Amino acid sequence: MTCPPVSLQALCGSPTDDDPLWHDVQYCTQGIVPPPPQLKPDCLAMTPNYIIVHGAPRNTHNYLTLPTCRITGIECPFLHTDAAPNYWHEAWENARSGGNVPVQSPYLGLGINSQGARRLQQLHIHMAAVRESTQRRLQQLEADGRMATQPSAWADPANQAPVSGPPGQGDRVYRILRLPNLRDNLFTLLYQNVVRPNALNMADQTLIVVPKITSTGFAGTFYVLNSDTSIHDGTSTCDYLLVYR
Repeated sequence: MTCPPVSLQALCGSPTDDDPLWHDVQYCTQGIVPPPPQLKPDCLAMTPNYIIVHGAPRNTHNYLTLPTCRITGIECPFLHTDAAPNYWHEAWENARSGGNVPVQSPYLGLGINSQGARRLQQLHIHMAAVRESTQRRLQQLEADGRMATQPSAWADPANQAPVSGPPGQGDRVYRILRLPNLRDNLFTLLYQNVVRPNALNMADQTLIVVPKITSTGFAGTFYVLNSDTSIHDGTSTCDYLLVYR
């Protein structure tokens, strides 16, 4: 297991930090009981690189993938290096139908919030449901050619499109990329193709993965959505698209 070096602790967090999700990691990996009133988590899956626990609210379509390294969130530069594990691929392999911790929903998504939009300071990839309307909208955008098919085109304004959130809360605009698999580190793709070329801040980004699901099941395609408040009607949170309750 490779973790961020000590030199990055100012950005990525220290192992002595006090954060509820980091306490969950320490309990699952080392048996260190969280300080009261925090309860012990259910350690649903564990590997040297990550653990999976319930999200809140606790149900069968709301889980979290947590690195076993101390990593506060998307702003940690370690995440877009070759040394970082592919946390997105691992989250998908667990959340998919037949995975170790499958999301019990016809349509599922994975997401991470920006630094400013999150409440907890340990990297966590939400494994949750998405609405059927979100799935339909993304498939229609694909049919209309309104998404990038190469990471190099991800930031092109032509590949930005609105996607509706909860009823009554309007649309948010996302940069949309279609990928055939999750073998590449999405943090690296985001940093190299969107953030760095446009002088953006990695800490401000939200990132969402929606597997393409049809009547016959998973269609072998992933829609990767990114947004921030630098684009008109953009958002820094994945919470408009993921369904936790």
